[in-house]
Amino acid sequence: PRALAQRLARAKAEAVAARCQGGGDILSSDDVVVIGSDQVADLGGQALGKPGDHAGAVAQLRAMRGQVVHFHTAVCVLRPRTGRLEEALSSVAVTFRELSDDDIETYLQREQPYDCAGSAKCEGLGIALLERIDSDDPTSLIGLPLIATRRLLAAVGLDLLAALRAQDTPQPPPSNPAPHHG
Repeated sequence: PRALAQRLARAKAEAVAARCQGGGDILSSDDVVVIGSDQVADLGGQALGKPGDHAGAVAQLRAMRGQVVHFHTAVCVLRPRTGRLEEALSSVAVTFRELSDDDIETYLQREQPYDCAGSAKCEGLGIALLERIDSDDPTSLIGLPLIATRRLLAAVGLDLLAALRAQDTPQPPPSNPAPHHG
């Protein structure tokens, strides 16, 4: 499951960069970076992707009740102009509550998380399914590990706070020589 998440994140970043190649000056700037990310749920070594439909989500949630599930979120940062690519993987151990079939049905009717790895949409009602979350990056579970992403951006030469400071620095007005009347 870890390797699958990494492959998918890299493929997404490379696909976006490839689509933009014919886009004129878009990728010629040194400031452009492409970020790809993907998540795979791991239940005992078995990859659980997006369920796709209600029946798939019911099956996933029944299998996960009372279990520890690892959500592996990979992120890939690509700087097209230089070809520099950096990757990271962030894993979150999630302990699911002992869910009744009624709990599962209520959750699915309200959230419809059919496009979420492991049917878990933790930024919404999905948090009610969980007993515990163990992670060094809490944003990873939602789908983009921001701590790792900041580190990867720095590795390709993009310091977010320095970029914000540069935006805040007042720029002198353009020099316009006074018209000469003579």
